Amino acid sequence: MLRLDNLRPTPGSKKGRKRVGRGYSSGHGGHESGKGTKGQNSRSGVTVRPGYEGGQTPFWMRFPKRGFHNVGRVEYAVVNVGDLDARFAAGEEVSLDELVRRGIVKDPKGGLKVLGHGELTKALVVKADRFSEKAREKIEAAGGRAEGGAPAAGSGEEA
Repeated sequence: MLRLDNLRPTPGSKKGRKRVGRGYSSGHGGHESGKGTKGQNSRSGVTVRPGYEGGQTPFWMRFPKRGFHNVGRVEYAVVNVGDLDARFAAGEEVSLDELVRRGIVKDPKGGLKVLGHGELTKALVVKADRFSEKAREKIEAAGGRAEGGAPAAGSGEEA
């Protein structure tokens, strides 16, 4: 009869790990210690990094690269003033922490940028790292405050 106290895995379904490099008593013959014959990976204390091809030009280097990747670029979590109007009551403080807590922003990235898409009818205190010019204008026109970073370069864009 099948009971919890007599459950066992199917014979052969559980296999112990191969003890490599532990001599004859490991059960793998001993001489090559389960590492095969000769070569870099058979030596003790050697780890070969992923993607290393033995001195041959690596796969990722053999292809032409296109474009420019700015390593200093900062990605911002973006929110529009219309979204703030829909989700916050008048007089509330809006910050990146609060937006993440409410689930409006999923990934905080390098900070918060507020864009000017949509209408803002409530006075809010908005704390962010960057503001587009339109976002700052709309927040102040509604009687609120935009605290934090300067307007972003090329901030005439709206999302």
